[in-house]
Amino acid sequence: MTENQERTVPNLSSSSMLDTSDSRDKNLLARRYLVRGRVQGVGFRWFVEREAGILGIGGWVRNNADGTVEVLALGTREQLLGLRSRLQAGPRAARVDDVEEFEAKPVSGLTTFRIEGAW
Repeated sequence: MTENQERTVPNLSSSSMLDTSDSRDKNLLARRYLVRGRVQGVGFRWFVEREAGILGIGGWVRNNADGTVEVLALGTREQLLGLRSRLQAGPRAARVDDVEEFEAKPVSGLTTFRIEGAW
């Protein structure tokens, strides 16, 4: 998969996977995360894309000019808690100093997770 390709999240009924059916849309939350530390140039965005896919989360990840990594994630409370935990750990080569979490407005139809701003 190239850097700019989107990963499609399976639409399964399991509570660990993102399901965009009407009955589940009410349970979906959106969060924005800012990750600080040594998080650029260490594979952090690819790590987040992989972990989001495992968790069944929709959204995106990108590098910011100030050296942070920003994540927009859409999922259930449990999925988002799992992602935050993984963001705090980061990939082996990273050093995560802080993860800030902000409420965000859910984006209708956001069912894939992608890396934004890759060369």
